[in-house]
Amino acid sequence: MTSSSCEVDKSGDRVRDMFAQIAPRYDLMNHLLSLGIDISWRRQVVRRLNLSSELPILDCCTGTGDLALMLAKRVQGRVEVVGTDFCNPMLEIATDKHQRKCSGYPVRFLQADTQQLPFEDSAFQAVTVAFGLRNVQDTDTGLREMARVCSPGGQVCVLEFSEPSLPGFRQAYQAYFHQVLPRIGQRLAKNNREAYDYLPQSVAQFPSGRELAQRMESVGIENVSITPLSMGIASIYLGEKRN
Repeated sequence: MTSSSCEVDKSGDRVRDMFAQIAPRYDLMNHLLSLGIDISWRRQVVRRLNLSSELPILDCCTGTGDLALMLAKRVQGRVEVVGTDFCNPMLEIATDKHQRKCSGYPVRFLQADTQQLPFEDSAFQAVTVAFGLRNVQDTDTGLREMARVCSPGGQVCVLEFSEPSLPGFRQAYQAYFHQVLPRIGQRLAKNNREAYDYLPQSVAQFPSGRELAQRMESVGIENVSITPLSMGIASIYLGEKRN
């Protein structure tokens, strides 16, 4: 996607405060606004990863922890799953979910910026991010950090919104996404940072398709595949850390 003349404000303080305000109703909003499809998208990410019983797994921009907890259930406690996010109210909800839903599996949530991950090189067998990379202030720095902490031959996976290309459906989706969704979101999860105006703006200005795959390749992630989901509403980008 191409950037508009007015760049969306992704400064760290603004994004952190915005998500802190909507954290209590974040899950409800996601499931309602996507009709629950976001759950199946995350499940597809989990199914596509080749996971072993050796190194731990990292989920960046984990939010309220949905993908991290799915990954924990997939590996059945054989390795630790770590979820990072720079918004602490989101992590508090993620921690509560872990205690209620799968406390028997080793999952650790900690506050960290994806642009400066507090881990050693090659520490994880897989590094994922779901609907969070576009919120990182510098996309390339975030991808570079994700690649750095991934082990050689390990997998890096990005799940992110995209815009469908099918005529007719594309126009209907854009009208919903840019006009209807912000109004519904603001009514159900009131905030003074216009979070649901930010959502379509950030998606519209974020690279997708081959452009995002090339950015992944530029930081050492190879064999990047692109899998459109639900007629292109979202896409999975999956590659391997170069040996």
